[in-house]
Amino acid sequence: MTATVPIMTSARSESQTIRTLIVDDSVVVRTVIERILNADPLFKVVNKISSAEQALRYLADNAVDLVLLDIELPGQSGLAALPAILRAGAGVKVAILSGKCEEGSAAAIEALALGASDIVSKPGSGSFGEQFPQALIERLNRLFNDKAAAPAVPGPAPLEVMATPALQPLACLGIGASTGGIHALGQLFQGLDAPLGVPILLTQHLPLSFTYYFAQQLARMTGLRVKVAETGDLLVRDTIHVAPGDANLQLRKGLHGRVTIQLNAERTSAGNLPGVDPMFTSMAQIYGAGAAGIVLTGMGRDGTAGAHDIVAAGGWIVAQDEASSVVWGMPGSVAGAGLTCALMEPRQMMAFVGRRGKVFA
Repeated sequence: MTATVPIMTSARSESQTIRTLIVDDSVVVRTVIERILNADPLFKVVNKISSAEQALRYLADNAVDLVLLDIELPGQSGLAALPAILRAGAGVKVAILSGKCEEGSAAAIEALALGASDIVSKPGSGSFGEQFPQALIERLNRLFNDKAAAPAVPGPAPLEVMATPALQPLACLGIGASTGGIHALGQLFQGLDAPLGVPILLTQHLPLSFTYYFAQQLARMTGLRVKVAETGDLLVRDTIHVAPGDANLQLRKGLHGRVTIQLNAERTSAGNLPGVDPMFTSMAQIYGAGAAGIVLTGMGRDGTAGAHDIVAAGGWIVAQDEASSVVWGMPGSVAGAGLTCALMEPRQMMAFVGRRGKVFA
């Protein structure tokens, strides 16, 4: 087996190096992945081991930034060990690297829901070619290098950045998320003590093949009804309408003021499909000051333009704080643009939304 290792030119100091632990039962895979990562100055493989039990023992005494974790391991599976690894790593990011966790599979969705930061499909034995090393480096690099995409927010942000009251009672809530979002959504809905009494729209960056497994997982997180959105669906209160992986979730108001879903397959200018921006913009157009948005962890800036439209219409935006985000790209971008009324961890959000949505001038 051979692997062509890309030569990367970026320079990093030792303090910025991403300390990486590889957990895989194949000595060949461990060796190849180590060679790929150590060829890039951003990464430093600090250990490579073959079982979840060994990983937990190592993490008890050693700090790492990233764990590359296989699903199929001797003894305890990587999926079963994932929550313990996240606890032992105290803020470590875990990327599942497995040939048994294919895109769209139930195992992939479960891993993301348990807190994995990303899923990377591992090539079969003997098929590590020229494209995989570069793709792996770029995929992992984005987990640690997206902060540059978000404008800096000066100083520590208090819980409520702007204490102004809502202009109208909440009529519709939109939620946008990307990398790390499934785990954040689990925490968010755990904080929902009482129904909000409004429809909830959700755009999570996922391929179409993930959507239905994701909706099933989401239904287990909350007592609310979950529906993958289809054109013509009537918006229903206390129902989560999920954007499919191949279309933007937008709204249309028809006869007698009835609001229905209109799917749009056009990619956003940033290349997102589904996109948070079109969903937020559509909410602003239909609900005005009754619209509110939540922006959770994710790469890039998707949601910022749409959040601007919601705020301009009199609505409001809540964003995930940096400390609890896997990647503070999307929430950091809306915060840096001055569009948020609050920054907080996901488990606090629904109580805040419930209070603010009922208090208005």
